[in-house]
Amino acid sequence: MKIIFAQGNPGNQYEKTRHNIGWMIIDKLAKQLDADFIHKPKFSASIAESSLNGEKILLVKPLTFYNDTGVSARALIDFYKMSTKDILVLHDDLMIDFGKLRIRLSGRDAGNNGVKSLNAYLGKDFVRLRIGIYTILRNKIHDKDFVLKKFTKDEIQLIEEKIIPQSIEIIHDFINDNLEPTSWSAL
Repeated sequence: MKIIFAQGNPGNQYEKTRHNIGWMIIDKLAKQLDADFIHKPKFSASIAESSLNGEKILLVKPLTFYNDTGVSARALIDFYKMSTKDILVLHDDLMIDFGKLRIRLSGRDAGNNGVKSLNAYLGKDFVRLRIGIYTILRNKIHDKDFVLKKFTKDEIQLIEEKIIPQSIEIIHDFINDNLEPTSWSAL
């Protein structure tokens, strides 16, 4: 079994914000798999169950808010008695240009509070899909305001046409144990 764990914030006001790009990706994958999210209070998450290439997968949207997602991840790992190597975390990254993706097999939080929470609860050895959200706008407003700002119409188009399909391909590679650390650019 594999867990695809998407960082994000619950609530309509956070839809299509930079912090919720992981949720945008996982929502599209759930739709492709015809899997519905169900609220699971004991995991502090909404979870969609499916299988892909014979592997059972859980698509997880933690409901703890972004900065406390380690609580949800730990509950899942403990309940299913899984290794942290079987979880792929999708998260936005302020340090990476918008349109770029990076895969890492472990690492530090690089100032990302959600990843800091995950590291505190899981350790640093879990796979990450770092999704670049940096634009020049970041230099003009505070980081907190930037990550909670909605994507522009042009950014949404690039996300839907290139970033989401590439991210789903990466998820397939993870599920098939074919994932290597690498970088990819939509631009």
